[in-house]
Amino acid sequence: MKNFVITIARGFGSGGKQIGLQIAGDLNIRLMDKELLKLASIESGISEELFALADEKLNRRLLMQIPDRDHYGNVLTPENSKFVSDMNLFNYQVKILRMLAQTESFVVMGKAANFVLRDLPNVVSVSVQAPFAYCVKAIMERSAMTEGEAARAIRRTDRYRSEYHKYYTGESWKDSAFYDLSLNSERLGRDTCVEVIKRCVVSKVGIPYGELRRP
Repeated sequence: MKNFVITIARGFGSGGKQIGLQIAGDLNIRLMDKELLKLASIESGISEELFALADEKLNRRLLMQIPDRDHYGNVLTPENSKFVSDMNLFNYQVKILRMLAQTESFVVMGKAANFVLRDLPNVVSVSVQAPFAYCVKAIMERSAMTEGEAARAIRRTDRYRSEYHKYYTGESWKDSAFYDLSLNSERLGRDTCVEVIKRCVVSKVGIPYGELRRP
C-alpha cells in the first residue's frame, strides 16, 4: 500500500485548517501541525518551547539578514554554535517530515512543507486561499473579534506566514507555481476542496480512491 502526504498552506480565515482536519479524519491519517514540533524536540533533544517560539514568531532581526542556508536540510550537532539557531530548528522539522513521508500517510499544515517535500513523488501540495472579506467574516464567526480586529489579525498572520516561507525557502508563499493545487475555498466550498484534494492524490500518486483511507 502506497503512502502519501498532503501539504496545505492556507490564508488565515480561509478554512484551510478545517479542510486539513476533515481530510485527516476521512482518511484516518495524522494531521501534523504542533505535533511536528514535539517530534522534532524528541529527535533533537532541544526544548519543545524553543521550537514553538521559532515557529510562532520569526525573529524580526533575522529578516534583515541573509538566511543561513549553508547547512539547509542537514542538522547540526550539539557542539556547533548554531545548534539552536532558527535554521537548525527548521532543519530538524525537515528531517522529521522527510522521514515520515517514507513510512506513513499524513496531512501537514504550513511549515513550508511544499518546499521541503517538493522532490518526493508521493506528495500533493495545496494552497487554500479566499477573498479578504470572506476571511474576515469567518474569523468573526468563530471568535469574539470585531471586524477591525479580525482584519488586523488576518493581515498580521498572513504577513508572518509569507515572511516565514520566504525566509526559509526563498520562494513566494502565495505563488501558485509552487503548488499542485491552488484552491479558492469561498468559491468551491470546503467539502468540494476536500474532494478535489483527494482526487488529486488519486491522480498524482496512483492510489485507487477506495484505498485512500488508511486501516
